[in-house]
Amino acid sequence: MQHVWEYFNKGGIIMYPLLLCSIIGITIVIEKLYTLRRKRIIVPAVVKVAQGINHPDDIKTATYICSQSPGPFSAIINITLQHHQEDKEAIKEALNDQGRQEVHRLEKGLVILETIAGIAPLLGLLGTVLGILRVFNIISAMGIGQAEALAGGISEALITTIAGLFIGIPAVVAYNYFTQKAESLVLEIERHSNALLSKITRLSQQQNQE
Repeated sequence: MQHVWEYFNKGGIIMYPLLLCSIIGITIVIEKLYTLRRKRIIVPAVVKVAQGINHPDDIKTATYICSQSPGPFSAIINITLQHHQEDKEAIKEALNDQGRQEVHRLEKGLVILETIAGIAPLLGLLGTVLGILRVFNIISAMGIGQAEALAGGISEALITTIAGLFIGIPAVVAYNYFTQKAESLVLEIERHSNALLSKITRLSQQQNQE
């Protein structure tokens, strides 16, 4: 731990924004690992009740189950059930509106993670430039005989570059992973909602015929 702190101090002032980037990035990754779990989004109880709707009376039960399991998937199913007496186009419009809100919730924080993936290497590069500038200033003031002072400037340049890449590369991997996972969940939600929409439309047609 002491060696880590020594390297941190040698890296110079740029290490502080890099540390902030790493803390924010780790926080987002932990939060997404929890919130994007499939069973937390695609609640099995809601899937079961949505697939089990075969009669208009089942809609009230399904609505209750959705209200007891809050989340993006439940909200989409619930909005479909709430508009079940309307025509298909009206239900689709309500689904699209709710869907945009739920997608935004699923992808919350990913833009920040993408930003960290982009700026962390740039901050490392900035630290490199500052370190090299320090080296040139030392050479200008003392000549090339001050090996220890020169080594300090070069060390600062290398440490910030390494830190920037160390933060940026995992952030890119995490961003791509969570983006793909969110898209996969959205597609699954869309599949279930379309199946429910078709079922509700069919039940409505049967009621009208009766």
